[in-house]
Amino acid sequence: MTSRVTMRLHLIRHGQTPSNLTHALDTDEPGAPLTPEGERQARAVGRVFANRPLAAVYASHLTRARQTAAQVARPHGLEVQLRQGLREILAGDLEMRTDPASVQQYLGTMIAWAAGDLDRVMPGGEDGHRTLERYDRVVAEVAGTGVPEAALVSHGAIIRLWAVTRGANLDPAEAAERWLDNTGVVTLEGTPGDWQVTAWQDEVVPHASAVPGDGPGGRPVPLT
Repeated sequence: MTSRVTMRLHLIRHGQTPSNLTHALDTDEPGAPLTPEGERQARAVGRVFANRPLAAVYASHLTRARQTAAQVARPHGLEVQLRQGLREILAGDLEMRTDPASVQQYLGTMIAWAAGDLDRVMPGGEDGHRTLERYDRVVAEVAGTGVPEAALVSHGAIIRLWAVTRGANLDPAEAAERWLDNTGVVTLEGTPGDWQVTAWQDEVVPHASAVPGDGPGGRPVPLT
């Protein structure tokens, strides 16, 4: 049986890719690699997390996530553990499209899932149930290892969706407003089924602290 361990979880978006620059819906394997700027971003976030007591680093199989995760894991001497469940929301028939209508359909489906319409299907892709369940499985696996703090390097849309639907202190309606930059971080603490979002990029999110060592007044310990 999977143990329930209170932990701190950092969801990190990968660095910049060429597809980000063209606003392409790039979700298939292996995906675009990092640009030189994305490589710089990955090194920078690696330096930030060098100061954290990370016990595990996970990433999706996509190239950009693996490259970013390597920089996060390196200062700790950790091996990056790859999981398919952390990959981006699949674009399906919208794959690699850049037109505004396709991008809006993709994001609109994600927002509908956050609002509770999990039966809606991305054209040629998954429904909301399958998308969230695959991410849930990886998070449950990480929590079940008993590590106190871990990083999951993943993708912008899936991190936004998962955090607003699984963070008990966030309103799922915020999915449309909450953006996540390349190498942006969403931090949560708690256990599977009982997560609190403590920080979204540079914003401290009001929460009930669940992890010993948290800052006073429910504020997370700074990452720098």
